[in-house]
Amino acid sequence: MTKDLTTSQLDRQNILNNEIAIAEIQSKSGLEGILWEGNVYVTRDMVATFFEIDVRTVSRYIEQNAEELKFNGYQVLKGKKLKSFIEAANNSGKDINVPTKTTVLGVFDFKSFLNLSMLLVESERARMLRQMILDIVIDLINKKTGGGTKYINQRDKDFVGSALQEENYRRQFTDALKNYVEDDRYKYTYFTDLIYVSIFKEKAKEYKKILDLKASDNVRDTFYSEILDIIAAYENGLADEIRKQFETLSRPLTKTETEQLFHNFENMALWKPLIQRGRTKMASRDMALREAFHYQLSEYIQPLEKDEYQKFLGATGDELERLMQENQDVLKRLKERS
Repeated sequence: MTKDLTTSQLDRQNILNNEIAIAEIQSKSGLEGILWEGNVYVTRDMVATFFEIDVRTVSRYIEQNAEELKFNGYQVLKGKKLKSFIEAANNSGKDINVPTKTTVLGVFDFKSFLNLSMLLVESERARMLRQMILDIVIDLINKKTGGGTKYINQRDKDFVGSALQEENYRRQFTDALKNYVEDDRYKYTYFTDLIYVSIFKEKAKEYKKILDLKASDNVRDTFYSEILDIIAAYENGLADEIRKQFETLSRPLTKTETEQLFHNFENMALWKPLIQRGRTKMASRDMALREAFHYQLSEYIQPLEKDEYQKFLGATGDELERLMQENQDVLKRLKERS
């Protein structure tokens, strides 16, 4: 998926929230700034010099994108903070070209500096930095996932528990369809797709196409734990409703009756916040981590939070993935027993 960072705030913020990638980008950027309060900062003049543009261009971008840049670390220093920063600059031996009577000074930390580089269209150096940023982010994800993001969802510590639980409720649901609904060879696929569409607006075939999965791939192995939990709740609740209706009617339900029961079930008010959260998690994570765009969920896509990157790309995910690979046989047996 081609990304134009100059036009997409979502893509910019996804990168800026990825602190694992930011650390690597900083080490390769070649930016020399002033160490102050534990971070590297640069002034407008230093930014203009780095990107080989006029300082007035920097000022224009700050004015046009003030809210975004401030959110990502740009700040205007004055009073004691300004004095402290100037002292740090003097101690570093760097001339920041600040007049003696200056009472305010705008400074960028590294994150807001990158933010500006993603906005600048006048600078060739900014364009080159944007390409380096994208390359590093892609390389990082490929390195963490062994070159494929299909199962990046399994780097979450909650995945195994959710997968085992869902498998158990799946059996209860399919048993209910088998025992209490009129025989139809397609009923399992049909009602499974109704659940998927209700939760994330896609049938299994559509989901596979978006993630570029093979026909033999089990879609549930690629679901995030939150999605598996909602599916499990649907399956458990529906199995119980189907059984109760069977006992009331004293006969198997027709496909139409089961479908009506399902629609009544999915419209219960309790599902709204859970589905809202599940759609946001799924659409946002897949956009940021898998570069997969769920068209039907576009309104739910948000920048991924910092802790989400740590969950799927951090050290905990590395260790979990290693343990899962070492214990695949044990996990398979657990799944078969549940």
